[in-house]
Amino acid sequence: MSVDELWRDPALPFVESRRACHSRACYKAHSHPTFSIGAVDAGYSRFTGAEGGQQRLTPGTLVLVPAQRVHACNPEPGQAWSYQMLHVHADWLAALRLEAGLACAAPGAPARISHCAQLYRQFCELNDVLFSHASTLEKEAALVAFLGDNDFAEQPTLVAAPVPPLAPTTLRALTHRIELEGPGQLSLDELARQTGMGRYALIRAFRAATGLTPHAYLLNARVNQGRQLLGQGQALADVAYRLGFADQAHFQRVFKAHVGITPGLYRQAHAPLQ
Repeated sequence: MSVDELWRDPALPFVESRRACHSRACYKAHSHPTFSIGAVDAGYSRFTGAEGGQQRLTPGTLVLVPAQRVHACNPEPGQAWSYQMLHVHADWLAALRLEAGLACAAPGAPARISHCAQLYRQFCELNDVLFSHASTLEKEAALVAFLGDNDFAEQPTLVAAPVPPLAPTTLRALTHRIELEGPGQLSLDELARQTGMGRYALIRAFRAATGLTPHAYLLNARVNQGRQLLGQGQALADVAYRLGFADQAHFQRVFKAHVGITPGLYRQAHAPLQ
């Protein structure tokens, strides 16, 4: 049975993603105003839009399509295939690439095809985050890191430039803000403006200074706050809401991943003896 999913988030209007499983849909030649990345997960397809004419795509292949490039990709006759497709607004991507010191493919330039297993795996991990119940901050950070880490115009994986330093006072101000504000109040743009860095540079510098990305640091701080509140006997639903989690189930998953036990068991173990 064919399954088709589309992900959009009004808080991230510059990106959308799609996943299709066991699809037999066919497309006429077309173009997008966005930079698009397609991934073949299963089955085989025929792609036109790269140099060298029509090419056969196999599972694990990525196609990188610049904005305005006419292309088409369809399953082989009588066959089904599974794929993923990410669309990023060209102007937003150009600004991000400028921050990372990378060039953007010119509109209408030929598509590139990658058989790099590492790049395919990273793309799948990014899409898993976008389709999950993760916060807006986590999704934006994952997108920025993926697009900044990879130079699609030259090679699958970019050799990283030196990590910019974070002054101790700047780092303290950042961590203080992250610990105080809820995930819905934070954005990469605001944190980057606070440091005078680009978004990609901020992620790399913060990770080098703390061992965590800003979002991972936020989750860790929330879990530590949750330990304290649960130890005081507060209800799970109240703690999850107070800490800004989407729901109690999300809080339980994050808490267990950090602590090793569910918040319910943690609360029970810290309950005062009668």
